[in-house]
Amino acid sequence: MQKQNSEVAIFPQFQERFEQLLRADDVPGGVYAIVHRDRIVEVRPFGVRNAGSNEPIDANTVFRIASVSKTFAGSLTSLLADQGLVDLNARVLDYVPDLSFKNPEFNASLRVEHLVAQTTGVIPNAYDNLIEANLEKQQILPHFQRINPMCTPGACYGYQNVLFSLIEDVVEQRTGKAYTQLVEETLFTPLNMQHASFGLDAYLASNNRAAPHIRGRNGWFTREVGPHYYRYAAAAGVNASATDLAQWLIAQMGYAPDVLPTTAILNSREKRVRTTRDLRRRSWRPFLNDAHYGLGWRVYEFMNHELVYHGGWVQGFRAEIAYSPDYEIGLVVLMNAESAVMNEITPIFWSHVIPLMQEEQWVPYLYANSIRSLEPKAVDSLEHATAGQQSREPLPFGEPQLIPVGVLTP
Repeated sequence: MQKQNSEVAIFPQFQERFEQLLRADDVPGGVYAIVHRDRIVEVRPFGVRNAGSNEPIDANTVFRIASVSKTFAGSLTSLLADQGLVDLNARVLDYVPDLSFKNPEFNASLRVEHLVAQTTGVIPNAYDNLIEANLEKQQILPHFQRINPMCTPGACYGYQNVLFSLIEDVVEQRTGKAYTQLVEETLFTPLNMQHASFGLDAYLASNNRAAPHIRGRNGWFTREVGPHYYRYAAAAGVNASATDLAQWLIAQMGYAPDVLPTTAILNSREKRVRTTRDLRRRSWRPFLNDAHYGLGWRVYEFMNHELVYHGGWVQGFRAEIAYSPDYEIGLVVLMNAESAVMNEITPIFWSHVIPLMQEEQWVPYLYANSIRSLEPKAVDSLEHATAGQQSREPLPFGEPQLIPVGVLTP
């Protein structure tokens, strides 16, 4: 799992576009990483860690990744279920007896799967305002007695942070280890995620950390990092660098089976509930055919190809990761500002890369591969994957340059 040097980039113009977007909004700094199969093929940092400083962002600069943390919770839960340590159909009430709804009949129907699949049925972002008021989980739980789910748990989608974080209680009681300890021992360390950590203290202890930036009247200014969302480790507690998350994507694509076996990967990205609101995301909607949530991961149908994705946003930071199981390409994007340009960066990348991977004359030999599936399919060819695909133009960027014939000869 090492960085691969090559003069041929999968999307040669992406760095230019990435930097243009960040400069246009005066974003202090950011970084992206691209992975292919089991290698990090490109890492491009931009700007500085703190506005007004000369300290550059690099491949190992630590960012808060906010809700991208949920991908670790989902994958760990899937892994523990695969090992028989966690029962996804177990009652949450058995692990969190203090949780109760206004109508107690709903209590017994809430299952472990519903926590990490965002199918608790509760109104979206329930009591996030109390997280931002710096209340701890045990202080927030009694408030659920005032409300009922909008639907029977498991029947509808509602994005959560407080309820999602209850998976920590389940994991800790089933394994006898703290959730954060288990993630570090089971995922961070064996995947060589050297800069990944949990919590405020670990973030502040890093000498190579990005500072958060909030937009003000005269541009971006830094803001002190508080403990608020860090208290909810499974939902938003991870700190990581671009190289850390690149290693995470490599594992998600099946290249670390000793850490994350195929069965756990497939289980975490199994479509549990439709997320129709995602289909209206402005820069994404021209390319999305469908959208679901799995276990801690969003599963999009992007230009008729599966794209496994999650984004994160916490005060002063934005993060996005995504990978294509078909083409074994992954993208990490991190920024130290709450800039809306993040909404364009990821769809720009995928709306160009997927068509490029379908055109033989475009694909650098380094990246050429037939579609690889972790599970058997009735038909597993490129022709099948692209059959009936709508004709869609990539987001505006400019005409790409064809790679000269002969350059890609092995």
